[in-house]
Amino acid sequence: MLTIGQLAQYAGVTVRAVRHYHQVGLLAEPERDPSGYRRYGATAVVSLIKIRTLANAGVPLSRIREMLDADAATFAESAHRIDEHLRDEIERLETSRKQIAQLAAGDSLVLPRAVVAYLDRLREIGVSARMVAGERDGWILMAARWPDQIEEWMPAKLAELEDPLMVRLYRLLSEIFDDDAGHDDPRLVEAADVMAALCEQAYASGAADDDVGSDDDMLFDLLDALAVESDARATRLRELVRERGWARWTRLERVTEPPAAY
Repeated sequence: MLTIGQLAQYAGVTVRAVRHYHQVGLLAEPERDPSGYRRYGATAVVSLIKIRTLANAGVPLSRIREMLDADAATFAESAHRIDEHLRDEIERLETSRKQIAQLAAGDSLVLPRAVVAYLDRLREIGVSARMVAGERDGWILMAARWPDQIEEWMPAKLAELEDPLMVRLYRLLSEIFDDDAGHDDPRLVEAADVMAALCEQAYASGAADDDVGSDDDMLFDLLDALAVESDARATRLRELVRERGWARWTRLERVTEPPAAY
């Protein structure tokens, strides 16, 4: 007759596991002997080995009892259902592993490859890490709102980066937002001038007619809010852009009132 420690050692489990199996009703708990100890016989050893084997195979404890008591056909059916569950769980875990692996890549965790390529191009033309991070977060909002359109927009966005004026804007904004200058930074005025020029250029080319999602106020409000939350000077920049006749820089939208002189 075995003590609980000897039983656990023989079956290859811990004493704590044996007590847990007692608690959940999987393993019968024997009466105490005259010395006050519980003693286990061969049947308990066999039962515990079966429980351990099923548990190690991934069978939930809640299902082990029915499998221990099942006939051959019922056991086979239960095993099949558990196998299907495990396959689903493996697929879920494999997906999680891929997502975890993408963490090392940073941008690719939540963005399509085409957007990642765009962000890489921004880095190549000298855009600061802070500006790239802001662009990334903006594209996360865009991709969540329009997941099916993102890929088709990116060639045009990459083409914009061939425009020296656009490159100048990104580099200028990188300089502005990477230092501690205040709302009176004269470079904000220059940035607003460049933004207004780019808006006029895009508007003249007919880009306003192709402004996808232009009626989606919620997204563009979020994009504007993201800029302000990242740096309060974005509010001043938007004011300057508005003075030049454009309601916002996130889409081609003229102000309704005449632009102020500047």
